[in-house]
Order: sequence, then structure tokens, then C-alpha cells
Amino acid sequence: MVVCRPLSTPSDRKPRDRPSALLAIAVFKLLKAILLVSVGAGALSLRHDPDTLSTLEQVTRQLRVDPGNQLIHRAITAVSSLDQRRLEELCVGTFVYATVFLIEGGGLLLHERWAEYLTTLVTASFVPFELYELVHHPSALKAAGVAVNLSIVAYLAARLGRERRGLRRLVG
Repeated sequence: MVVCRPLSTPSDRKPRDRPSALLAIAVFKLLKAILLVSVGAGALSLRHDPDTLSTLEQVTRQLRVDPGNQLIHRAITAVSSLDQRRLEELCVGTFVYATVFLIEGGGLLLHERWAEYLTTLVTASFVPFELYELVHHPSALKAAGVAVNLSIVAYLAARLGRERRGLRRLVG
């Protein structure tokens, strides 16, 4: 005779049952969402700016970011060269990605299983594009991003796999 015990729900789990790695991933996703909302809002404010380049340089000075920094210089040049339509597309794209990161991070904070699956799938889906970028335009920052995302996917996949094996033992 098979005895099935009820599975715990997220609200049944005690805080100590929540791994710190899951919390770190949730915070990471939420920080990325905040960053993207900031970028999107900034891009939105530039839509009707007649002199985007000088505005971006002024913001850089106000934030006390080194304008001579090669990464900052490239970003300013890239954004200032965008036409109205491309700037609007950038806004939409950043807000869409921010929404996905907010859903992932919020779900992980609430310890929802669907959020672990969603985060695994979404993060894994970006890895091939990140690897392509890394191969064609290598940088330490891109390598670190790929390493972090691969670590997140590996951790969540292993966690979900362990749980599935545990459920099979309970049921079968």
C-alpha cells in the first residue's frame, strides 16, 4: 500500500528551509529589474531631447562617473546615435525585460516553484546569445555574466531535479 503525504506549500515552509542561494538569485534578478527600469526611464526621457549627447554627458558628470571610461563612452555614443524609433524600441525592450526579472525575482522571494522553473528556462535561453557575444566581442564583464547565468541555471536545475527525484520516491 502506498501512503502519500501532502506536499508542503510555500506558506508551510519555514524561512530556514529557503536556501540563501535562492534568495541571492531573487535579489540579483530584482536588482537587474531596477537597473533596467532606470535605463528605460532614462531612454524615455531622451526621446524628445534635441541634444542627447550633451544631456548624457551632463548626467555622467552629475553621477560622478568617469566620462573617460571606455565603457561609458561607448554607451553614450551608442545611445546618442539612436533615432527616435530605435530609442522607443530600447524603452519597450528594457521594460519588457524588467518585467520578466521582476516576475522571476518576486516569485523566487515568495519561494514559488513555478518561479524556479521560469528562471531556469529564461536564464538558460539567454546563454547561447551571451556565448555568441562573448566569442565575437570578448570581455571580462561578458565572461562574468555568462559564468553567473550558467551557475544560476546549474543550481536551479540541480535543485529542481533533486526535488523531482524526492517526489518520485514519495509517490512510487
